[in-house]
Amino acid sequence: MKKILLTGGAGFIGSHVAEALLAQGASVCAYDSFDPYYPRSIKEQNIRDCTRNPCFTLVEADIRDRNMLSEVIQSNSFDAVVHLAARAGVRPSLEQPQLYAQVNIDATVSLLELCKEAGVQKIVFASSSSVYGNRDGGPFRESDNTDHPLSPYGSTKKAGEVIAHVYSHLYGFSIACLRFFTVYGPRQRPDLAIRKFVRKAIRGESIPMFGDGSSRRDYTHISDIVSGILGALAWVDHSDGRYGIFNLGSSSPIELRQLLAGIEAGIGRPLIIDRLPTQPGDVFQTFADTTLAERELGFRHDIKFEDGLLDFIEWMKGNDLS
Repeated sequence: MKKILLTGGAGFIGSHVAEALLAQGASVCAYDSFDPYYPRSIKEQNIRDCTRNPCFTLVEADIRDRNMLSEVIQSNSFDAVVHLAARAGVRPSLEQPQLYAQVNIDATVSLLELCKEAGVQKIVFASSSSVYGNRDGGPFRESDNTDHPLSPYGSTKKAGEVIAHVYSHLYGFSIACLRFFTVYGPRQRPDLAIRKFVRKAIRGESIPMFGDGSSRRDYTHISDIVSGILGALAWVDHSDGRYGIFNLGSSSPIELRQLLAGIEAGIGRPLIIDRLPTQPGDVFQTFADTTLAERELGFRHDIKFEDGLLDFIEWMKGNDLS
């Protein structure tokens, strides 16, 4: 039985990964701080089913707590780590850049150091499409220049990739860095656009639209992201150390106005739109080239956005706790 340390294991992506790993017969130790960034009840609901599985263990602790993290890693014989714990969000990072550096960079270094000491050398690291900054054209390829992210969040994720490369090069770690492109679906964080928009649409409230509606995002369904993470775990399970960066996206960017039209159709009534200026730190588009992930990880983007959005709207009607 594989034993996996899953940081951020009670979050949106983490809880889905935990369920998938348990379904494969793995033992999962979810490490999560239940940070008050959003209500605790949301994360408790996320992992409700997992907690009924005897192969699931929950450690409630801050990823910055090196002593606790050390105790967890040293007292378990983990086969691999899926490192999802992070301070997320572009706009909040503009207000708290130091906090983002502490959580996303410093804690990642601590995790890698502790893994080195314990002999755990197989790591899947959650990066972000935010590392690409503002680029015209597309699609974005892993070999593209990522020296100019537009937010502290994007820069901390870029730093995480670079640090991971150092540990792979110096110590023989096998590390896959996954650049997630705008993940959506059931349990999506309440601060993210689709969930906020759908919630407001259901309640008949006005929806803020930043810019003219032409900005584009490569929305990727959570089930496709989970399959990519599982593929990455298989990729790092290799006798020799290796390092790779992989885009996980749908390769089909959707304009903001298309998103709003889809929500309107799914809700069945006109939306109230509040038009606002473009926000600092926002990029115009994200657009993933997933050729490498398809070849190396067996990644597929199976969920069409129209289907995934309607499914999410139905989920929101019965499950929104925010």
